[in-house]
Amino acid sequence: MNSTPTPADSRVVLPIHGMTCASCVAHVEKALAAVPGAQTVSVNLATESATVTGEHLSAATLRGAVEHAGYEVPVQTLRFAVAGMSCASCVARIEKALAAVPGVIAATVNLAAETASVQWVAGASSTRELIAVIEHAGYEASLITDPAQVSPARDAAADYRRDALIALPLAAALLLGTHLVWFGLDWSLPAWAQWLLATPVQFWAGWRFIKSGFKAARARTGNMDLLVALGTLSAYGLSLYLWLAKGHGEHLYFEAAAVVITLVLTGKWLEARAKRQTSEAIRLLAGLRPATAQVLRNGAEVEVPIDDVVLGDVVVVRAGARIPVDGQVVAGASSVDESMISGEPLPTDKNPGDRLTGGSVNGNGRLDFEVTAVGTETVLARIIRMVSDAQAAKAPIQRLVDRVAAVFVPAVLTIAALTFIGWWLVGAGAETALINAVSVMVIACPCALGLATPAAIIAGTGAAARRGILIKDAESLELARKITVVAFDKTGTLTVGKPRVVAIAAAGNFSEQDVADMAAGANAGSTHPLAAALLADRADLRATPTTAPKSLPGRGVSARLASDETTELLFGNRRLMTDKGIALDALAARAAGLEAEGRTVSWLALKTAASHQLVGLVAFGDEAKPQAREAVATLESMGIATTMISGDGEGAARHIAAQLGMTNFEAGVLPRDKAKRVMALKAAGKTVAMVGDGINDAPALAAADVGIAMGSGTDIAMHAAGITLLRGDPRLVAEAIELSRRTVAKIRQNLFWAFFYNVVGIPLAALGLLSPMIAGAAMAASSVMVVSNSLLLARR
Repeated sequence: MNSTPTPADSRVVLPIHGMTCASCVAHVEKALAAVPGAQTVSVNLATESATVTGEHLSAATLRGAVEHAGYEVPVQTLRFAVAGMSCASCVARIEKALAAVPGVIAATVNLAAETASVQWVAGASSTRELIAVIEHAGYEASLITDPAQVSPARDAAADYRRDALIALPLAAALLLGTHLVWFGLDWSLPAWAQWLLATPVQFWAGWRFIKSGFKAARARTGNMDLLVALGTLSAYGLSLYLWLAKGHGEHLYFEAAAVVITLVLTGKWLEARAKRQTSEAIRLLAGLRPATAQVLRNGAEVEVPIDDVVLGDVVVVRAGARIPVDGQVVAGASSVDESMISGEPLPTDKNPGDRLTGGSVNGNGRLDFEVTAVGTETVLARIIRMVSDAQAAKAPIQRLVDRVAAVFVPAVLTIAALTFIGWWLVGAGAETALINAVSVMVIACPCALGLATPAAIIAGTGAAARRGILIKDAESLELARKITVVAFDKTGTLTVGKPRVVAIAAAGNFSEQDVADMAAGANAGSTHPLAAALLADRADLRATPTTAPKSLPGRGVSARLASDETTELLFGNRRLMTDKGIALDALAARAAGLEAEGRTVSWLALKTAASHQLVGLVAFGDEAKPQAREAVATLESMGIATTMISGDGEGAARHIAAQLGMTNFEAGVLPRDKAKRVMALKAAGKTVAMVGDGINDAPALAAADVGIAMGSGTDIAMHAAGITLLRGDPRLVAEAIELSRRTVAKIRQNLFWAFFYNVVGIPLAALGLLSPMIAGAAMAASSVMVVSNSLLLARR
């Protein structure tokens, strides 16, 4: 990420929220005036803005001063598709140009994704200005308004393919025509024929390198294209000189220039194709959105473009059709395949009141649903945006590459110049000296260096998205590999999160079936969660007919038996039984054991004017998810400790911990204290991941080194977390960590080979041990190798 001060004599306009009176204005003015370089400050309460002029102002510093004073400067993030980048030096050049725009907080450019992400003070400049800055730097740019847009304005792979196919036959003819000695023939193409074949390659197929290199030189920077242009033009120009001025017809270097351009173009073509595969995850997600929707309007079903669907519309989805937007079922019943979004292989039953996610596929029934989110606010759009933002981000390890890229091309040009001078001084002649200098420039193109990190990040986050793991930023992806302890919330994370019937006990002559049937009759029509659990968990229920149902807040429910309305049926807690005079001794020991496990016990009794009788009890509990034990065991096998931080009582927490084989757990932790527990683990030298799903988990998720939110939880939890699991499977935690380890390993492998390639190749070229053609082939191969190595992350 690049963030530098704006040029001298700059003017920055800041929108400011939170000012209410003249004293606020004075407070802000004082804060801004203290910023180094600020000369004049004007704060306007009516327009809620401040104008600052001065020398070398930093928008980030100005924003920090305002926020330190207690006010807010709204910041906007824009993404641009950028075409024409070729190496790490291009990245540094664009970042530097964008960071110099007044109002820009930070700019991040991703070579592999071919995007630029700009954080700027809203309203400080215009998007046209930012695009103009990128174009002035020598590249093409367009604003990305759709998070699913992943390719630049033009198809780079198609362009490179076209130019490579133009250059290939010409370069092949040149190479064969000048090296027939390989086949025992003492003959070569005449100089005029070599020139005729080489010129279209140099100035047509290779024009992109000359154009881009010229722009870089004019901006006083360097890039890969400048090295290729200088190298091939030097070989081409030397050949012209030897032919026209010296009259040489042999030992020219037209074929070297042509073959280098052809190899570089071919390498860039293969590289562009491979880079396109790294973004396949976003393309697959974007492909889930239908172009149209069937909407009920004025009593008729109308097909409308997806962009015309509005909140409150009722959309019709027939069997087998893809659901276009998010909504809530109002009519119909079906099963829905959400596997492409959540990774959950089994279809989910949908009935009136259930939520639908755009992009999922309807099963065998018709569904009518009311639209609850459209456009960029749908779950699918937010998923695409999260994946896209993560792919555009830079990992901390990239900072090393940025520092190297800033000096790489100037250093290479210096080495090339020294190579020329050295060979000339030892008497090798200008021809040999120039060819060796050309080899240095060609082999040193920093393509692989620029692609090493972003290619791996794009491939890693894309592979994660396909498995139902959303990674918000590259920092979380890199840091996850260092996790030494995972702290789990209990309810909804390790457990199902809904009460279920775990035990039924009968008293006297009653059977368990009697207890279940009468409890169901007492709860008929009740909306209490325990009632819903009772009715849902027992398929064999034959609810006892009852009348006059009554809710008893804080205690339970009551009803009258339909067969004998003088008999009252009671279902509720211990307090209700005590109030009604029901003796619980017969099942007291069983209830105590269940309550020690953290179960909720509801009692069932019959009461008449003359007698009362205990029927039995029903115990409810939250059971562990089927995958939770395996998730904990997998983490432990990876050398990662696990702990559970729960707000539930000691009994419930101990019971779940025992089920999962966890020895470390904390119970009765208040929501505000969960973050303190996480901070305590960090203070002990641990790298901590917190896994949770509720609003109460958000502070702890934010406090952890890596927050991991269950996608089945709240938006607040997902916002606070660096990683989101799209389905509520805790096994994905281990998968996310393993993928982080593999991705960082790929980054390190890529960087090693990129540096090793240059460390070995440049000296060999300077010593005259590599011809320009071999140097060009090696340079192209290094870039393709780096991207191909990153694509291996897609394999499990």
